[in-house]
Amino acid sequence: MSTDEVRTERIGGTLLITIDRPQARNAVDAAVAAGLAEALDLLETDPTLRAGVLTGADGSFSAGMDLKAALKGESPEIPGRGFGGLTEAELSKPLIAAVEGWAMGGGFELALGCDLIVAAEDAKFGLPEVKRGLIAAGGGVIRLPKRIPHHLAMEFLLTGEAISAQRAGRLGLVNRVVPPGEAAAVALQLAEQVAANAPLALALVKKIVRAADGVPDAQAFATQRAELPALMKSADVREGMQAFAERRAPQWTGE
Repeated sequence: MSTDEVRTERIGGTLLITIDRPQARNAVDAAVAAGLAEALDLLETDPTLRAGVLTGADGSFSAGMDLKAALKGESPEIPGRGFGGLTEAELSKPLIAAVEGWAMGGGFELALGCDLIVAAEDAKFGLPEVKRGLIAAGGGVIRLPKRIPHHLAMEFLLTGEAISAQRAGRLGLVNRVVPPGEAAAVALQLAEQVAANAPLALALVKKIVRAADGVPDAQAFATQRAELPALMKSADVREGMQAFAERRAPQWTGE
């Protein structure tokens, strides 16, 4: 599946998703949002795909919301799925952001909506919405204070200034800082590592992490206890144990 604005490529069990509007620094308009939503649907529904990598074309991740399109009345949101069809979506499969160049505003929020982030050394991250009379409503205001200390998050949100990939790495916002041009390749390597694991277990990790966000531990454990029996009865758990005993690589079926 590919559109003029969003390209997809299968690489083993990983779906590489590329925002392809380099003339607009991969800014998100209605067409990009629809294309991303379609690509993420493919990732979710195709059992041969185990993980996804999201990146941007021509050395830039995304400049965020296309302000010119917004002024014309276009919406970069998908109902129930948020900005770019991603920021409010509850994906069961792991998604990794591969950031080259600028990840600004909604572009940064797309990255924050992913499970892992790989950034090139010359990448820049920022939430400049307040400079345009807006707020980072695609997850920036909500997610960033959960990822880094309060006062540092407020610096991002109130000044609108960008920071380097190196500082983002020191703050724990990104998993890897790599040479320019290598973000997608390293993200694909991480995706391969992730995809080697049991798909039902990966999905349950994500589900419980979401369920535990902001709730007391007792409630989170209750959710986990409710979900674990189905996993423990799965064919994948039996396969994982048998493969360990037989000293071989497991063959996951997602069942």
